[in-house]
Amino acid sequence: MTREASRPADNCPGHNSLEDDILAALWEQVPFPRLPADAPSEIKDLVIDVENPKRVYAIHHAFRRHDLQLLVEKFILQLRHGCGFSACTTSSCFSCRKRLAGKAPIRRYNPTSARTLAVFLASQDDADSRLCPHLHVPAGPSDAVKPLIFGPRYTTRSTETTSSYAGPGTKTKPTKGISGRVASKRGQTKIVRTLSPTQTGSRKNSHDRSRHPDSGSTKNETSPPAGSPRGIRITEKSISKDYRSFAANVFGTVAFKMLEWLTPNNMEAMSEKVAAMDGGLDGAKGSRIVPSLSDDQSGRTSPPSAPSISESENQATIKDPFEGHQNSVSELSSRSEITGFHQRVHPEHQSASNPNLQTLPPPQRRNSSARIRTSSVSKSQTKVAPEPLVESIADETGPMSPSIHAPQPEKVSKGLVRPPSTIARATSPVTENEGKFREPTSPQSHGDEHYSQVDGASGEETSSSAETTRYLDTPDESQDAPVSSGRVDSTSELDIYLPQSLSRLNIQAINFICDVLQEDATSERHLLEPPTVSGSDKKSSSRSKSWTRKRKPQDPYPENLKLQWKLFAEQSIFHVLSDPQAILDSFTSSNGIIDSQTLWYCMLRLTRVAPSLVFDSLWIALASLFAPPKTLQSTRSPTMKMFPGSKKSFTNTEAAAVISVCFHALIAAAPLVTDHRRLNDMSRIRAHGLSLAGGGAVARQPISLCLQYEDAFTDDMALRLARRLLRVIPTRRHFDELIELGLDSEDRFKEPDVIEMLLSHLESSTQSGLNFSKTERSMHEKRLPILLLDWARAVMLHEWEGKPEVSGDGPFGGALSLIAAMYQKRQSLLLGDVHFRAEYFGDRLDPIQMPVAWLSFTSTRQKVHLLDYPYIFSPTSLVSYFRAINFSRMSRSYEESNSLQSRINAIIAPDSLVTETHQKNVLQDLLKIPSAKYLILDISRKNVLRDAFDQLWRRQERELLRPLKVHLGEDSGEEGFDSGGVQQEFFRLAIAEALNPDYGAFTVDERTRMTWFQPGSVQPEWKFELIGLLISLAVYNGLTLPITFPKAMYRKILGEPVTELHHIADGWPDLASGLTNLLEWNEKDGSVEDVFVLTYEFSTSMLGQPVSREMDPSRRTSWPQFSSHPDSDPTSASNPSDAPLVTGDNRNAYVSDYIRYLTDVSVAPQFAAFVRGFRTCLHPKSLQLLTPSLLQNIVEGTQEIDVAELRRAARYVGWDTSHRTVRDFWSIVKRYDNRMRRKLLEFVTASDRVPVGGMANIQFVVQKNGEEEGEGGHLPTAYTCYGTLLLPEYRDKDVLRERLAMALENAQGFGFA
Repeated sequence: MTREASRPADNCPGHNSLEDDILAALWEQVPFPRLPADAPSEIKDLVIDVENPKRVYAIHHAFRRHDLQLLVEKFILQLRHGCGFSACTTSSCFSCRKRLAGKAPIRRYNPTSARTLAVFLASQDDADSRLCPHLHVPAGPSDAVKPLIFGPRYTTRSTETTSSYAGPGTKTKPTKGISGRVASKRGQTKIVRTLSPTQTGSRKNSHDRSRHPDSGSTKNETSPPAGSPRGIRITEKSISKDYRSFAANVFGTVAFKMLEWLTPNNMEAMSEKVAAMDGGLDGAKGSRIVPSLSDDQSGRTSPPSAPSISESENQATIKDPFEGHQNSVSELSSRSEITGFHQRVHPEHQSASNPNLQTLPPPQRRNSSARIRTSSVSKSQTKVAPEPLVESIADETGPMSPSIHAPQPEKVSKGLVRPPSTIARATSPVTENEGKFREPTSPQSHGDEHYSQVDGASGEETSSSAETTRYLDTPDESQDAPVSSGRVDSTSELDIYLPQSLSRLNIQAINFICDVLQEDATSERHLLEPPTVSGSDKKSSSRSKSWTRKRKPQDPYPENLKLQWKLFAEQSIFHVLSDPQAILDSFTSSNGIIDSQTLWYCMLRLTRVAPSLVFDSLWIALASLFAPPKTLQSTRSPTMKMFPGSKKSFTNTEAAAVISVCFHALIAAAPLVTDHRRLNDMSRIRAHGLSLAGGGAVARQPISLCLQYEDAFTDDMALRLARRLLRVIPTRRHFDELIELGLDSEDRFKEPDVIEMLLSHLESSTQSGLNFSKTERSMHEKRLPILLLDWARAVMLHEWEGKPEVSGDGPFGGALSLIAAMYQKRQSLLLGDVHFRAEYFGDRLDPIQMPVAWLSFTSTRQKVHLLDYPYIFSPTSLVSYFRAINFSRMSRSYEESNSLQSRINAIIAPDSLVTETHQKNVLQDLLKIPSAKYLILDISRKNVLRDAFDQLWRRQERELLRPLKVHLGEDSGEEGFDSGGVQQEFFRLAIAEALNPDYGAFTVDERTRMTWFQPGSVQPEWKFELIGLLISLAVYNGLTLPITFPKAMYRKILGEPVTELHHIADGWPDLASGLTNLLEWNEKDGSVEDVFVLTYEFSTSMLGQPVSREMDPSRRTSWPQFSSHPDSDPTSASNPSDAPLVTGDNRNAYVSDYIRYLTDVSVAPQFAAFVRGFRTCLHPKSLQLLTPSLLQNIVEGTQEIDVAELRRAARYVGWDTSHRTVRDFWSIVKRYDNRMRRKLLEFVTASDRVPVGGMANIQFVVQKNGEEEGEGGHLPTAYTCYGTLLLPEYRDKDVLRERLAMALENAQGFGFA
């Protein structure tokens, strides 16, 4: 249940006034955290007073609960009854469902189903957007309270010893120590009614007495006789329930029903029922119990939040605080308890609910000098009485506001239960614009004094312990001193104390707070691993003294101080982490944000004591980052109208610091893994969308670790923070785009990108403020980017709706932007390509239709396509998408020609309208090319390359896109059916001839056998274009080629720069090694000029002539070409004679320029022509799916052949895998060297390369071809068209080895056996 700051909470006109009234009421009732007296002196310098009620954690938590109850009520009304608008379009509204169903019957949601859906909808981010705009605010009680039955509860003999709390003044013993427990008996649900913090305190004392026999009831306390009414019992009508239903057993519990019962409208209805029973109960109680409503002669009624205590009773109680509990706190009125808070914050229902309460005068207050703060928009009203909402706050938090020490029960050790305050807490009006309470002037407070404080258990959203026992601290200076029995004469100083909190956090403060919560066992229970983190082993490098509390180690620490410290710690964490400016003050300095590892350690400690509080507070802080920069808020900016009433803005640098803190908190939430291999394995498991890797196909890791990861990455609060965090990224980038458009002002200063600032902090090697070992620092450098990617993937998996088109300006788009930025800096972040993959998406998207649809998709800021980020897919998926695009274009071209052929056949048919034979022949000749279904090449073995050039020259694009058929060597009598093998043979022969260095078009490195363009080649450019077309045609038809180009060529084809030494290391290893030595040379051992003696020029050999040119980076230089000027002077005549030397100052520029001349300038015309031909058959957008390495694998395949993998992929016809010949065959092949293995693969498949994807994409069939008894016999043969090896059964292994080697060494040509 979250609400964006820019969206109004409700559409009702008095909402702001209502919100202020709620805040004012909560300000009077919630506990105030204060710094305990035993705090170290160092921490006092960081303590400040909190004047804004919205900055008090207890108020924030209570307000969210109140908002959740209202949302649940509205959603239930929307789901079950609808808005009544005939044209409603809200899918979850009953009116919309009824409209869409038409005359068909429609089933209304039952209460449990509606409650289930309502709780889910109300718990989503920006839940108000899911409300129907036509929905009317519910004015009356819902159906949830109709099954409730109200009746008097009578005393039995057993209740004197073991009783349960059932009404005003009744002390109960909750079942298993939990208040409000529901017991089911004979189909009815008994609901324990709780009304106020006062009664909660009474109930708690009863629980304390059950735990401590010494603090039992006093002898003066009398029990009413059996049969007398003791309060009100609320039961629920019996309903049928399916106990096998998960929803019925979870959402049908009292805990979820109370979300409906405790809404204001239902509380009003319940108060009327309780009021109707008050008269009977008061008459039955007689004089034994003080009436809740004491009507005197003046007609005044005691205020709802204060008990009715006579003056004599009050005086006697103050004199002796150890009188019985019955004499110290009298019961509250049932009517006033339930309706008090509701009438305070919902005055519009006051007259409707109880007309008699309209005449109640303002309440009597004991101290006339105390001032009450009321809302500036509300009238003078009675003092706010606690509603069950406020009671839940008292259960979650602790010390109540300072008040007079009222009479206390006897024998309560080290703490007192706070009665209702009879003095209103000093407050200031809450204005609509400020939303902040101004505190009146007050005398100087004393830091070592302690005042009444109560603590309790928290709900789901707090970091308090559910089993915490509430105590009230004593007002004495000593914590262990007995309670003073003296009368409190003045209360003015007690009313002026404000909540306290730390203004900022540092390493010492974080360590101290976390150590306190862990020592006192008051930290939040959570599922994160490890559950606790000790700060003793991480001392600050500045050797500053650790903070410790002022206490005696041998004495047990008082429980009340534990609770005070818990409240103060929670308030400090909330106050700092929910304010972006406080975050910047805490974790940044003049040099920028603190180092990454120290920040991670701080978040690690905080998330192990209060994870929910940390994530919720940071989520609140991120709301400020959605405010546009000051430039866009300028009065001169046309975009000012887009952002009315914007909050304080932050620069991108400040926003990046806050984002970094939030990301470190999420990273710290992950299990603490100290082995980088295990960290990588878990990342791979999560990338597949798996919780467990049971099969071991991805990675093998312990189940316990997998479950720990699952707990961390599915935590609701952490995921909510991650979603908002990633939503900030596209928002800030959109602000930058608006600024760049020049719509804002004359100031054109461009701020750095928020992601760039974030990644620069991750890359920073700033010295840590803590003492970390070298191993820990190394592990942190690997952990941080991997877990950052894991969180981005977690949000993507959570937000994905199963479509390739996703939102670009939401959390999904932010995650993609973050992954894209990290991919660009993957080397500095120590990441590989495998870390960015999310195989979960590739496994669930259509591999055929999806990539084809992507070709026509245009990404916008609002919508992007997953294929725009190809690095998140596995190489196998990308290859399948690439080939699916090629196959789709081939199929479309085939279908077009086939359709045209059908029309031509209809025209030239004998019964067609065209009767003249000559016209039919002319028409057939004109449409011969357009109607051809295949691209057919007739190639002779004597002139393979020339025939290929002649038949491919000036071909239309639609012809090239058709399926390829090759007729090779048929002019010399060869017979072959082209099912792939003939094509493979043709390309092998044609490419081998085209790349022959003797023709002067390419060069081959003697060491690496890499092929590269000849600078200034004598061959014309059109031949390079046709060679590129040949390679494009092979790739388009899914064939691999026996070529080896350096990776630099594939980078240039894909448009990626070639600027680094590792880009040329595979093609020119010796050159790369020499240039590396040049860069790493230490001039202490000699100057670069004297040792290397290099001139600033690029030199190469062109047809035996040394050619060199001075490299000038300031101008574009063209390399001399032989083909352009065949009769000109030799190019070596223009070689420079006085080129400058390479020095230590210009060696970096020399290396960069040399790489540029080697891969670009010297071969520019040849490469440009080659690329034009290469892109002829391939869609330009399909190449965006590929990386240089992947494109190289598609073109060249893999030269390394794994025999074991080939054996697993092989199939057999006529053989059994256990046959002797088969076992001998693989034994012989296993001992082959790499050359013989390639010959075997070429013999069977016509290609000596393994295609991308491995042996699984090869058809390798071993078929039995008879038996050979003697030493001679047939040689093994192969159907290369079908990838089939015909292997006879030989006499022994030696014969098989000999015959197989002979067949491999003499294999050429095609024919049918």
